[in-house]
Amino acid sequence: MSRPGSKRAGRGSRAGFTLLEMIVATALMGMAVIGLMSLISQSTAAASRVAQYDRASMLARSQMNELLTMKPLPVGRPLSGAYDQDSGWEAKIEPYETPQTEVFGQSVLARIELTIWWRAEGQRKQFQLEGFTRAARTRDMQISQPSVVTRSTF
Repeated sequence: MSRPGSKRAGRGSRAGFTLLEMIVATALMGMAVIGLMSLISQSTAAASRVAQYDRASMLARSQMNELLTMKPLPVGRPLSGAYDQDSGWEAKIEPYETPQTEVFGQSVLARIELTIWWRAEGQRKQFQLEGFTRAARTRDMQISQPSVVTRSTF
């Protein structure tokens, strides 16, 4: 039995949430969902960029291996190719270090500069790789001065 002064007395009192409490709880949940959605969007974009550079590095490694094993090596001629309409490669092969005497057929050190390019987000992006191999010296080979050695760059 209820006491006459208690809140539970009477038919109009009910246990539960008020309309104001429900509006505040809904607003807080909405802000939390919006924050989580922006984090998911940013992480998806970052994963996409990582996948693009991973693909570019695999294509660069494969293309560099192909160029390193190419016989005869087309020193002094630019090379290029396409993987699809939005990606491709460009290579430049130049003598890097040669003996002072000009003996044709002699082995010289050649530098291969390989650039893998692709289009993403409306921009051309690229991955550069450099490698060295031996090549036979030919009459049309232009000798250049050695430059500073760099490695792959983004």
